[in-house]
Amino acid sequence: MYSPATTRYAAPGFYRRCGRSGLKLPLISLGMWHNFGAKDSYDNARAIALRAFDLGITCFDLANNYGPPDGAAEETFGNILRHDLRRWRDEMIITTKAGYYMWPGPYGEWGSRKYLLASLDQSLKRMGLEYVDIFYSHRLDPETPLEETLGAVAHAVKSGKALYAGISNYPAAETARAAKILRELGTPCLIHQARYSMLDRWVEPQLLATLEAEGIGATVFSPLAKGVLTDRYFKGIPADSRAGHDQRFLRPADITDAVLAKTKKLNELASSRHQTLAQMALAWVLRHPVVTSALIGASKVSQVDDCAGAVKNLNFTREELALIEKILAD
Repeated sequence: MYSPATTRYAAPGFYRRCGRSGLKLPLISLGMWHNFGAKDSYDNARAIALRAFDLGITCFDLANNYGPPDGAAEETFGNILRHDLRRWRDEMIITTKAGYYMWPGPYGEWGSRKYLLASLDQSLKRMGLEYVDIFYSHRLDPETPLEETLGAVAHAVKSGKALYAGISNYPAAETARAAKILRELGTPCLIHQARYSMLDRWVEPQLLATLEAEGIGATVFSPLAKGVLTDRYFKGIPADSRAGHDQRFLRPADITDAVLAKTKKLNELASSRHQTLAQMALAWVLRHPVVTSALIGASKVSQVDDCAGAVKNLNFTREELALIEKILAD
């Protein structure tokens, strides 16, 4: 029988208020995009999730299409909830999203009310939940009125199937429109989930500035650039790495000599800060006050421990930030 660590809330400053809301999120959240699918080891997935909770990582981020196959990650997490974490449901923030392809036909993806609400019902069934804490519109639908998409998200909140409304991957202008629509519907936008790392800075400066102005928090995914901002590839491409066995999102060709030259210099700076490269990369995205939480993916428990250690040093000197910019620009 699992029992969580009594020290799980001992780390000072580990929770940050999300925008102007009353909700606090852990600085590090666990993303289940990878390693929680049907072909992955259930025992390993369980160990990762439970270790995260032991460390005070209370936010578990899912989506309808996480797997593979689609829906498998929610089923895996549902089993972990049922067998281990159910008693502590009120200590957790569980999220899901809808927007990408899930089933054939015109109602199986994008942003219609029909698709979003049907998908949420399926997600709740897979996880064995009555509600999720955050329900996201996973991507902007260029053919559906924003009022319809966000009206569906607002309905999910008002019906009790979600507690908060979120959006993901929206550009800055549409984010401002979404914030206005959701405010008018009485369900303010809590959070925006976007890709952000030292190597992928598309959110700067417009989107981050928009979120700050609107009082919306940000949770960022791929802060380690799919593992590139770690020491994982310094001595080649390991067979068990993402580039080594799952090349859908990271190919060996992406790990160029130029990229490695930058990451090795960044690693030297991280060492001088008494951090791993992964820890410094997480601290770097968290340096921005609008970023509430950084989403990590993990294939082993030790990676969760390493990432959680990032919060021990979140401060940067001006000289360190300037050196990072120089390394990235070279």
